[in-house]
Amino acid sequence: MLEDGSVWEGKGFGALATVSGEVVFNTGMVGYTESITDPSYHGQILCQTYPLIGNYGVASKDFESARPRIQGHAISELCTEPSHATSEKTLDAWLKDSGVPGISGIDTRALTKRLRVHGVMLGILQTYDGRADIKALREEAKYIPDPNTRDLVSEVTVAEPKGYGDGDKTVVLIDCGAKENIVRSLVKRGARVVRVPAGTGHREIMKHDPGGVVVSNGPGDPKQCRDTIKAVQGLMGEEIPLFGICLGSQMLALASGADTYKLKFGHRSQNQPCLEEGTKRAYITTQNHGFAVDADSLPSEWRVWFTNANDGTNEGITHRSKPWMSVQFHPEARPGPVDTEFLFDRFLEGVE
Repeated sequence: MLEDGSVWEGKGFGALATVSGEVVFNTGMVGYTESITDPSYHGQILCQTYPLIGNYGVASKDFESARPRIQGHAISELCTEPSHATSEKTLDAWLKDSGVPGISGIDTRALTKRLRVHGVMLGILQTYDGRADIKALREEAKYIPDPNTRDLVSEVTVAEPKGYGDGDKTVVLIDCGAKENIVRSLVKRGARVVRVPAGTGHREIMKHDPGGVVVSNGPGDPKQCRDTIKAVQGLMGEEIPLFGICLGSQMLALASGADTYKLKFGHRSQNQPCLEEGTKRAYITTQNHGFAVDADSLPSEWRVWFTNANDGTNEGITHRSKPWMSVQFHPEARPGPVDTEFLFDRFLEGVE
């Protein structure tokens, strides 16, 4: 049930529950496990447009966090007999064990088209034994709380600092809901990673003697992350290398004095083409975000680095003289493509 009163009835799977959140869609053909465990989806009901979901089961090696982060899951067809050598359980069983409800057998194309035309909306997903009270749900849908008014990042960040790897270069990762592959991408390149809570102040971050700082992806409106923005401003005063990813890009922009805004329906897919400014090079990227940087609001010392070839929105910024850069897409590439993994190399060159 969407907030405008439109309803889709299908077959429930996963947990018996009633949840609400922002209803968004992802057009990726693979990677449902990575998407479901991506903390950037915290507070959202995920509709996947690919018609068959669950066909290769669930493998913990594909997790981007310890558990599912979505509120609910809406799909067209659920595969109940997956086939893959690494599969540990079915999607249905996994979501049931995790307390996450799902609905299958609905027209996900119609739902997606509605969200594209009207923009993402709040919604309720209910799985039940017996009959649903559609009239009561329609009334309830008028008063769904908007998760973007909360500091969602504080609900997904780590509780205390954690260390990874034993390299000779220390990188502090400000965890705003970081995907695990960001950590893996840094460690495999020889970095020692210290993952800190999103509310950590810049002086506390500097006690780790970092060669550089990564500001991670995460859920919600970046303007809710006041403590992290303040920390980034403090780190800019230290003039050490900074690398923002997704939400982190928006926070670098806000810390510099630029503005951000909410997109109509966001970018959630694995085939977003991004043009590198000043070149003829296009990269195919994986993305998951509902907000963007207002490129026109950038201070003169910053420049646009990447632009989305589909809608012209900003996909990355870089400082003209300082070692600060950020991208709206996911260079850690989980799920792929891996076109932009080289950005971790570029960042670590700056750390050197």
